[in-house]
Amino acid sequence: MGLFDFLTVKKPTASIAKDRLRIIVAHERSGRGTSPDYLPMLQRELLEVIRKYVKVEDEAVKVDLIGEGDNKVLDISVALPENPAQA
Repeated sequence: MGLFDFLTVKKPTASIAKDRLRIIVAHERSGRGTSPDYLPMLQRELLEVIRKYVKVEDEAVKVDLIGEGDNKVLDISVALPENPAQA
């Protein structure tokens, strides 16, 4: 311990831990990507509803979240069969 150590203000341990947690959470969010966790579930549910009316493949429904500045747009694309008799 130095002679003037008592004059310096030490940052509380809780504040340091809070700052570290913020960094970890920000890193996890950036690594996860921009798509929320609910998109795969939303895609499955949309596919189930569409299948009530039209026979479609699993790949026929695509759900994406597109970021435009501060706004997010939910893009839903459904590829319907060319022959309506397949319904």
